[in-house]
Amino acid sequence: MNFRPRTTTEPEINLIPFIDVLLVVLIFLMLSTTYSKFTELQLTLPTANAEQLRDRPKEIIVSVASDGRYAVGKQALEGKTVADMAEALRSAATAGKDSVIIISADALAPHQSVVSVMEAARRVGLQQITFATQTAAQ
Repeated sequence: MNFRPRTTTEPEINLIPFIDVLLVVLIFLMLSTTYSKFTELQLTLPTANAEQLRDRPKEIIVSVASDGRYAVGKQALEGKTVADMAEALRSAATAGKDSVIIISADALAPHQSVVSVMEAARRVGLQQITFATQTAAQ
């Protein structure tokens, strides 16, 4: 009879092959994943279903061309500065502070041009601003 105590060794989990497999999977995922580049985004600018434009005395339509030229109503502005725009808005605001400015900017117009119109409206004290869009193609 064998009365000696048995020495049992606990099984060991070898982590090195496990780590190797995980690194291979990680490298595979990193190489196969595609990332979006923000400089290559294709943007489609705003479209909306809107009612037909009507002639309202409180509305001042400001057009911004793609090259940064402005027109208030149907009159083109000579200058491109905020002060010139503010003066034109002041003279076109027949309803005073209740006038609504509709900014109709070209899709390729510089963002700064639209911000300049908003700044001119702020200087004159006109707070109601909206943006014109084209109707969505059905």
